[in-house]
Amino acid sequence: MAWLRGPAATSAVLRALVSASVMLSAVIHLELWADGMKDTRVGTAFMINAVAGLVIGVLLLVWRHWFPLFLAAGFGASTLGAFLLSTTSSGFMGVHEQWQGFPIWACAIAEALAIVLSVWAFLVERGHPASVA
Repeated sequence: MAWLRGPAATSAVLRALVSASVMLSAVIHLELWADGMKDTRVGTAFMINAVAGLVIGVLLLVWRHWFPLFLAAGFGASTLGAFLLSTTSSGFMGVHEQWQGFPIWACAIAEALAIVLSVWAFLVERGHPASVA
């Protein structure tokens, strides 16, 4: 078995971290959906978020292409953006959130990591296409 080295290894680690970040957000959204968000105006969005996050997380690991990185960055940006809107005085789709509790902070950190690590992985892969040394 050949081990990855250099940029290919960096890319593999970054993709695993992005996948973990996206999947963490997805699982927390699924749990929040089951704990009562399904009965709100954003319930469907929480379920879509959960399913999309799990699919993107798997794609990052099995498809070495720039597109899953793009999806992960978009997932993180849109999900974090929606949460930030929900913390404003006008809220988002009737939801008014606060920066309180483990699920809120875990999702915010995971989504920010998904954005930053996706861009980093893209730059590593763009500069050095993955190869086995």
